[in-house]
Amino acid sequence: AGTILTQLERSIMRRPLIGTLMHAVFKCTAVSSFTANNMHHHRPRQIIRALSMVRDPPEQSVRSSTVASFRVMDVLRRANELETDRGLSDDKRPVLHCEVGQPQTGAPSGVVAAASAALSLREKMGYTDAFGLVPLREKIAAHYKSHYGLAEPVDVSRIVVTTGSSGGFLLMFTACFDAGDSVAVASSGYPCYRNILQALGCKVATIKVNDEFKITATELQAEIKRRNEAGNERIKGLVLSSPSNPTGAMLDPKELEELCGVCDEHGIWFLSDEIYHGISYGKGEATALSFSKNVLVINSFSKYYSMSGWRLGWLVLPESLVEPINILQQNMFINAPTISQTGAMACWDDDTLTELESHVEVYGRAREVILAALSSIPEIDPKNIAPADGGFYVYVDLGSNIHIQSGLGSEAFCSALLEEEFVAFTPGTDFEDPESDLGDRRFRISYAGGVETASEAMERLKVFWDRWLIKVAQAQASP
Repeated sequence: AGTILTQLERSIMRRPLIGTLMHAVFKCTAVSSFTANNMHHHRPRQIIRALSMVRDPPEQSVRSSTVASFRVMDVLRRANELETDRGLSDDKRPVLHCEVGQPQTGAPSGVVAAASAALSLREKMGYTDAFGLVPLREKIAAHYKSHYGLAEPVDVSRIVVTTGSSGGFLLMFTACFDAGDSVAVASSGYPCYRNILQALGCKVATIKVNDEFKITATELQAEIKRRNEAGNERIKGLVLSSPSNPTGAMLDPKELEELCGVCDEHGIWFLSDEIYHGISYGKGEATALSFSKNVLVINSFSKYYSMSGWRLGWLVLPESLVEPINILQQNMFINAPTISQTGAMACWDDDTLTELESHVEVYGRAREVILAALSSIPEIDPKNIAPADGGFYVYVDLGSNIHIQSGLGSEAFCSALLEEEFVAFTPGTDFEDPESDLGDRRFRISYAGGVETASEAMERLKVFWDRWLIKVAQAQASP
C-alpha cells in the first residue's frame, strides 16, 4: 500500500490529478482475466503500471496559440445559443442576426436546379482538374470581359476555382510570401488576413486608413518611405478589399490604378480582394486586372452570388504564379467541391442575374433603413460612420459614448445589446489593429439579412441606446 501511495504521489506531482486517476481506474477495471484472488495480489502492480503509462498530451503549436479567434463567429455562436434557449424564456422575440455577412437568401434557383439535376442523374461527382471545371472557368473569364470591359481577355489558364475565398487566401499567401515577410493590411479590415498571415509566420504591417477609411497610393507611399528611413524590412505584399469589410469604403478607378502603379514600381504583390463586387450603391467598380498584370484578384460566390455555404471562390493569377499555385492546390485541396462548381455554372444565366440584382436592391433598402436610424441618434457623429459605399455593412465609431476604463466599450455594448435585446452586432475588435484602442470603440452592423431584420434591429437599438448612455454617464461620473 505504501508503494502504491508513493507512486501515486509522484505521478500527481508530474501530471493532472483527474487524468491520472481516470487512467488508473480504466487500466484496473479493464483487466478481466484475473480471478478475484489474483486481483487481490496483482492490483498494486497493475495500478503502478497504469500510472507509469500516463502521459500528458503533446502541446499545441505556438502558431495556433497566437492566432486570434474570428470574433464574429463567437458572436454568432452566442446568438445561436440564445435562439436555442428561446423556448425556456418568457421573452419570445427572435434573435436578429446583424453580425455575419451572410445573405438572407439561399443560392439562386438556377444554381440549385443545376446541382439538383446533376445529383438526380447520379452524375459522378469525382475530382476535377485542380484549377476547377473548364466550363466554369470559361464563364468566369467571360464575366471579366462583359462586366469590366477588359481590353485583353483573361486566359482561362490563369483562373483557379477555390474552396471558398478562405482557401484562396491560403493559396495566395503561401505562393507569395515566406515566413518573416512583411505584408501590409489596412488598420480597419477583414481579420482573417491578419490571422492567416500570422499563422504562416508572416509579419503584419498595418497601414492606417485615411479619413475616408481607405488606403490609397498616398498612404502606401508614406509607409514605404517611413520604412526606408527607419531601416525596416520592405513590404512584400499588400492585401486590400474594395468594397471594404467592415467599412464599405470603395476605391474609385483612378485610386485603384494609382495603387497598382505604386505596387508595380516597388515590387509589391498586390492581392486585390474583390469579394463584394456587384454590391455597390452608385459608385463604379473597377478590377485591379485593368491596371496591372502582376496583381492577384480574389473573388467569391458567397456574397453577390449568395452561395456562402457552398464554399466556392476563385482567383485570377499572374502568369508567374500559375504553376506554383497549381502545385499548392493539388496538395492542399485537390480541387474545390465538384457539386458546388456544377451548380455555379448557372450563376451568369439571365434569370440568375435578374434574381441576384433583386437581392442588391433589397440590400440597398436595408442600408437606407440603418443609415436613417443612426442619423436620428444625436450622440452619434455622422463623421463616425464609415461610407458604406458597397458590401452590406455599416461601421460605426461610438465616439465619446463609451467608458473603456470601466469596461464599457464596444465589446460590452455589443454583448449587452445581444443579451438584453437579442440583436447581434460585431465589435470592432474583430477588425481593428490590435495595437490600437479603436477596436473597443467601433462596431459593425450587417444588413445582409434584409429590410425587415434591419428595421426591427434599429427599433431595438433605439430602446437600448438610452440605457447604454445612462450606464456610460454613471461610469464617467464615478471617481
